[in-house]
Amino acid sequence: MTLTRTELARYVDHTLLKPEATAEQVAELVAEGADLGVFSVCVSPSMLPLDVPEGMAIATVCGFPSGKHHSAIKAAEAARSILDGADEIDMVIDIAAANAGEFAVVEADIAAVRAAVPEGKILKVIIESAALSDAAITGACLAAEAAGADFVKTSTGFHPAGGASKHAIELMAKAVGGRLGIKASGGVRTADDALEMINAGATRLGLSGTRAVLDGLDGTGGAHIVNPGAAGY
Repeated sequence: MTLTRTELARYVDHTLLKPEATAEQVAELVAEGADLGVFSVCVSPSMLPLDVPEGMAIATVCGFPSGKHHSAIKAAEAARSILDGADEIDMVIDIAAANAGEFAVVEADIAAVRAAVPEGKILKVIIESAALSDAAITGACLAAEAAGADFVKTSTGFHPAGGASKHAIELMAKAVGGRLGIKASGGVRTADDALEMINAGATRLGLSGTRAVLDGLDGTGGAHIVNPGAAGY
C-alpha cells in the first residue's frame, strides 16, 4: 500500500518533553499538531490541562524519564494526569529490573499504573529498548501485556544509549504479536526513519520534528510500506 502524508500524520504523537518547555511553546505545539493533522500531542504532566481541537488526543508521561520511581508515585502521577484531561499515559519501567530478568517486578510496576488508568484510556509502556538486552526487550513486552498495557514503546528519547531501532521494533512486534500497539520514539527524524519503523511493526510514532518528517514524504508520491499498522492503535 502507499502511505500518504495525511495517513502518516495519524501515526504521530507530536511531542514536546524538554524540561525547559514553556506554556507558549506547548500552545504552539498544539497549533502545529492541528495544522499537521496528528493523532495526539504529548507533553509533560505539569503542562496539563490542555485545550486541543476535537479529534486530537492528549498524551503525557509518567515516571519520566528514569523510571526509578516508586510504583505508587507513578500511579498517583498517572491518576492526576487523567484528572487533568490526559487520554494516554506513557510510563517508564524500571529498566534495571528488566535487564536483571526481574519481570515480575516490571509487571507489578506496570499493573500499579494500569489500575490508575481507567478503561477507555490508553497505557503505553516505555521499555527504553536501547538500554536492554534482546531477552529483556522480549520479557518487558510480555510483562507489559500481562499487566494490561495497550502499547509498548521503545524509548524516552532522553537515554544516552539511544532511541528507536528497527531491530527493537521487530523484537517487540514478535513478542506482542499484534495484541498490543507498538510506539517507536526517539531518534525518528526523517520520513525514511518513520517508514522503516512502520515497516518493522510500529503502529504509532513519537516525533518532536513532525513537520520535517512529513515534509520528507512530499515529492515522492507517497511511500510504500509493506507492514502497515493500524494508525492510532
